[in-house]
Amino acid sequence: MPFRLLVTFGLLCALLPLHHGAPGPDGTAPDPVHYRERVKAMFYHAYDSYLENAFPYDELRPLTCDGHDTWGSFSLTLIDALDTLLILGNVSEFQRVVEVLQDNVDFDIDVNASVFETNIRVVGGLLSAHLLSKRAGVEVEAGWPCSGPLLRMAEEAARKLLPAFQTPTGMPYGTVNLLHGVNPGETPVTCTAGIGTFIVEFATLSSLTGDPVFEDVARVALMRLWESRSDIGLVGNHIDVLTGKWVAQDAGIGAGVDSYFEYLVKGAILLQDKKLMAMFLEYNKAIRNYTRFDDWYLWVQMYKGTVSMPVFQSLEAYWPGLQTLIGDIDNAMRTFLNYYTVWKQFGGLPEFYNIPQGYTVEKREGYPLRPELIESAMYLYRATGDPTLLELGRDAVESIEKISKVECGFATIKDLRDHKLDNRMESFFLAETVKYLYLLFDPTNFIHNNGSTFDAVITPYGECILGAGGYIFNTEAHPIDPAALHCCRRLKEEQWEVEDLMREFYSLKRNRSRFQKKTMSSGPWEPPIGPGTLSSPENYDRAKEKKATKQKIPLLSCPSQPFTSKLALLGQVFLDSS
Repeated sequence: MPFRLLVTFGLLCALLPLHHGAPGPDGTAPDPVHYRERVKAMFYHAYDSYLENAFPYDELRPLTCDGHDTWGSFSLTLIDALDTLLILGNVSEFQRVVEVLQDNVDFDIDVNASVFETNIRVVGGLLSAHLLSKRAGVEVEAGWPCSGPLLRMAEEAARKLLPAFQTPTGMPYGTVNLLHGVNPGETPVTCTAGIGTFIVEFATLSSLTGDPVFEDVARVALMRLWESRSDIGLVGNHIDVLTGKWVAQDAGIGAGVDSYFEYLVKGAILLQDKKLMAMFLEYNKAIRNYTRFDDWYLWVQMYKGTVSMPVFQSLEAYWPGLQTLIGDIDNAMRTFLNYYTVWKQFGGLPEFYNIPQGYTVEKREGYPLRPELIESAMYLYRATGDPTLLELGRDAVESIEKISKVECGFATIKDLRDHKLDNRMESFFLAETVKYLYLLFDPTNFIHNNGSTFDAVITPYGECILGAGGYIFNTEAHPIDPAALHCCRRLKEEQWEVEDLMREFYSLKRNRSRFQKKTMSSGPWEPPIGPGTLSSPENYDRAKEKKATKQKIPLLSCPSQPFTSKLALLGQVFLDSS
């Protein structure tokens, strides 16, 4: 399958018709406006409860109306909810929270933190908020988006994670102490997702800061996993990062593996990287050959392909969304409908569902308000306009409000059979679940921009376009503007011009300062003309000639790819000869 199957979210939004208000099987369709307001009310009930009862702790405990630290002590829910505030249109609270985070969050602390969770929630959340700051009315500093306080915070957090990558294989440890690095005696066993889920955030960070170390370590980790796959093309669940030997050899698309596959696709789109997409497509062949049965995906032994667990895990529900991103709409919808039947059976997705028995697995009956099925519904609805997908959104709103809403927020459902609750509200409820629900019911949200509007910004490296759409969501649903990766990248063909312009600017500034001191009372200043200035006719002509011969691409820089190479709609591929 060629790279031409690559379909960005923005392209889907731009070219696929949406049939809002189309009737469902029962003759009625959920009213998007009504449910959009319901979702917004859900967000503020949870968000306000966190602020009143749990801040500055990481997360809210909704049954006891207090807070606790879970993933490090970062006021995590506040970071995770920040870009959701803007998507819901609350610019004033976004601005307030940016100030609060700058004043209160400290990464120089003696805390053992998950490398994976800190990256997707903290680094990803700060990067997304940084890139959305101007849209939110934050007064950005000169040089943005190549500089800014949230970017510096993201970089500081990411640097705290780098010691985890210092292993013989280049695959990271799962836990790092933010003050001391990797603890002596730290287990070297890490899950596959914990190794392969960095390229989106780390490549963005490298592009914005100019420091390649982040993207470099992320790529090395991806390649080590690729080189460790079995002869039949599968990867296991956990691996020893010191020896490179597989410890858990179950292969599937769910827990422990999921976001590795997700980041191969999203990394390919974000970076326009054919190699990453080729890697995923090879995995996709093996996954179809060995784990797919009747549009379900089972767990198999990675070396033999024999079934080891005939279960569906709720985390696997991201897969139809990923299939949508590569243009495999028909398969995505079939698998989505399988998963939706499970939701209808229980009013949520149990963590494990035994496919042959059609029921939950013991001690895995809970639903912690995960977003994955809603995420897939949003992608598929943008691609097809099928009202069935709005029905899932409606069912999710009704179920979550009926079962898990309590006085202080929304509680994890401990058991879907009897609706017992657990005293936790994960930060991803505000970062992902509510966000994807809102975007499902809000077709005109700026996130769905098809390129018809954009913002041109001037950086030290030239002019670039931001806010045109095509946002790439990290696995915590933090949207990254792909065009931003080109704003701070000094291309070799442009380097001479940037350096010359900067030198000329400072030369003019010095000349102006000297001239003004001498002639403050003699009238308005005019640029000097003479050798060594851009206003000198001979230098102007020389610069113009130099520009014509050296500049091969325009300074206006955003992701570029031939139109015909990325159009794949509803399973139909349009090739260059079309």
